[in-house]
Amino acid sequence: MVRVSGDASAWPFYLSLVVFVLTYVGVFFQRVNSTIVAMAGAVAMICLGAWASFYDMGQVVASIDVDTLCLLFGMMIVVALFGQTGFFQYIAIRAAKLARGKPWLLLIYLGVLTCVVSMVLDNVTTILILAPVTVSLADVLGITPVPFLLGEAILSNIGGVATLIGDPPNILIGSAAGFSFMDFITHLLPIVIIVSACTLGMLLLLFRRDLGRSTTHIESLRKMDARRAIVEPKVMRRMLVVLGATVLLFFIHEPLRLHPGIVALLGASAGLLWIRPDFDTILREVHWDVLLFFLALFVIVGGVEAGGVTGVLGTGIAALAGRGMALAIVAVLWGSALASGVLSNVPLTIAMIPVLKGAALEGIAVAPLWWALALGAGFGANLTPMASAASLVVISLSKPSGVPLTLRHWLRSGTPVTFVSALIGTAALLLAYHFGLL
Repeated sequence: MVRVSGDASAWPFYLSLVVFVLTYVGVFFQRVNSTIVAMAGAVAMICLGAWASFYDMGQVVASIDVDTLCLLFGMMIVVALFGQTGFFQYIAIRAAKLARGKPWLLLIYLGVLTCVVSMVLDNVTTILILAPVTVSLADVLGITPVPFLLGEAILSNIGGVATLIGDPPNILIGSAAGFSFMDFITHLLPIVIIVSACTLGMLLLLFRRDLGRSTTHIESLRKMDARRAIVEPKVMRRMLVVLGATVLLFFIHEPLRLHPGIVALLGASAGLLWIRPDFDTILREVHWDVLLFFLALFVIVGGVEAGGVTGVLGTGIAALAGRGMALAIVAVLWGSALASGVLSNVPLTIAMIPVLKGAALEGIAVAPLWWALALGAGFGANLTPMASAASLVVISLSKPSGVPLTLRHWLRSGTPVTFVSALIGTAALLLAYHFGLL
């Protein structure tokens, strides 16, 4: 335990903790761009670490999770190549035709589509692809887009929990814990399927009045030609092959001894070589601010780890687990869900990773806690509209529709969905732990 005295050995603890807290407060209040705040915090951590001799450049470099950055970068390029082909817009229109203009059935089809797409593409891209089409479909049918947009935002966050590449927290956890793509599929996909079904049921119940109204514009929907949504058919066919091969490699990357980041870069390289797009245009589609944000948070949390803060927290988690792993699972899942609703799930996950590693050093088998963190961070993204980028994007895209999403809309749907999701996740993990499946 670090003493509160004037002992020089306590300085790294307090200095690193102050930088960490100030940075996360800055990220929370968003008065300044989050990436700028994180970058400033990283620089401050490096300077103070050098001055107090607890965090040198070797440790700084070692704190950066290169595999995570490679995975994010590679998938961003794949999405940039694939996202503009119109394939998913085509699927959305086909789903609307299949629903025959029935709002409640359309919500189910679009919800399932969103959930599945989010397992492969990042949540923000999923929303950017599907939300504009949804608004257009609602306008054609003469119905409000609110239930559909809320459903897509919520289900994109839930669907992303199912796979290694579906959500940034999973990418981080997979890299830190050494979990494979198949580990996420076997452990989390069944839970996500149950939670998604319950979420759709809740949305149908909460918006039963809006979804129960009959539409009078069926003929307009029938006249829509889904094939016109595909703007680059040749590119679409090639990228379907690339995306399929990349996902297949994710399934078998472990026996091939390929890190997930390398698999993503392989997919990106294959797409670039086959499509040969304007590379400057593709680079503009890469979210460099997100990559820099991740890198800066890695550096900050590495400094906190070097300062001994995460070791203390890890000891606390270990003590909690010593009283019973079930108690620790509940604490980590619900704590991360609530914290994600306030801090956003990416900063929360990056901060929790060294804490769980510290608990492992205390002799605790932390595998169940990694899964608790994944579920908590993923499901907690629906607690408030500020908790995930996908939620903020869908709110922004709803404004031109004339029916903008409000905090009231979110508290009516996203918040109760979060608590039900966390309850289901908790029950599933406790049962799995009881039967030795974790």
